[in-house]
Amino acid sequence: MKISQQKREKISEQILVVLYSKSPQPLFTSHIAREIARDEEFIKNILLKLKDKNILTEIKKNSRGKQYKRRSRWKLTEQAYKIYKDHQLINKGQST
Repeated sequence: MKISQQKREKISEQILVVLYSKSPQPLFTSHIAREIARDEEFIKNILLKLKDKNILTEIKKNSRGKQYKRRSRWKLTEQAYKIYKDHQLINKGQST
């Protein structure tokens, strides 16, 4: 089944909302997929595209510095977090 670019963008937005709400805690791909009720491989594909756009940072080591073999954690880049936060404040100010 092919998903339109518009729907991919909406799913990307959902991913960013989940990561923003949990920031600065990085989340595993499986957790993100569970939060938005989508397939892990599909979500991983979108996460990698967001990484290429410098919106996300991929973390491939655990808190002790040991390399993950098949897992990754994800978080917003500092720049993306700041832009998203500023955007949220602007929208909040317009709604009041």
